[in-house]
Amino acid sequence: MEGSGGTYNSRTAEEVFRDFRGRRAGMIKALTTEVDKFYQLCDPEKENLCLYGLPNETWEVNLPAEEVPPELPEPALGINFARDGMDEKDWLSLVAVHSDAWLLAVAFYFGARFGFDKEARRRLFNMINNLPTIYEVVTGTAKKQSKEKTPNSSTKSNKSSSKMQSRQAESKPSKMPAPKEEGSGEEDEEEEDEEHGNTLCGACGDNYANDEFWICCDVCERWFHGRCVRITPARAEHIKQYKCPACSNKRARA
Repeated sequence: MEGSGGTYNSRTAEEVFRDFRGRRAGMIKALTTEVDKFYQLCDPEKENLCLYGLPNETWEVNLPAEEVPPELPEPALGINFARDGMDEKDWLSLVAVHSDAWLLAVAFYFGARFGFDKEARRRLFNMINNLPTIYEVVTGTAKKQSKEKTPNSSTKSNKSSSKMQSRQAESKPSKMPAPKEEGSGEEDEEEEDEEHGNTLCGACGDNYANDEFWICCDVCERWFHGRCVRITPARAEHIKQYKCPACSNKRARA
């Protein structure tokens, strides 16, 4: 099957969720960090095309399955036809909405196929619901929701902490969140952990983790895992103004 991503051996809600999460990560890459490549592949002159997310966190634009009925639910057809007739942001948002619907269809297709009971279906839904949707990641809604959850009295933010660190060092801006000061109280540490924990990677949509390197785009102000945008801490020290792949590609097309 074209776009199927191989065979399926998932049997538990957790295994189906891992499949869901891998496909979701691939589709988010297509619509964010690898959007320029995705844009070019969606040529309106070609036949009906679909965006497939694969379990190994990759994606592909391909023709729909020829089998009737298909092995898996199929994503929205003809996403390429609307590319040039809409504003790019609106088009990507539309693809994101259909991608969310497809991911849910595939996940619960597996649930039905493997005979999940009520508890297994609830467990699967709860795990999925704890992640932002692709639409929320692509449109920045997830970031806005995170900010709303952050207390207004908080005196720290991801961006300000990065800028504060750069001023203290009197060197080129560091893209990592500022380290905690020695002697800070447990309450401050908990507050900072909670605030950073609401931050979502603009590429994969996962939450902030203290043990991972992050970098902030100076244009759209979204945060990314260094590994998602292929930036190391050493490389970040030599970047005066960082632009994420999506912002760089927009300027290139303009």
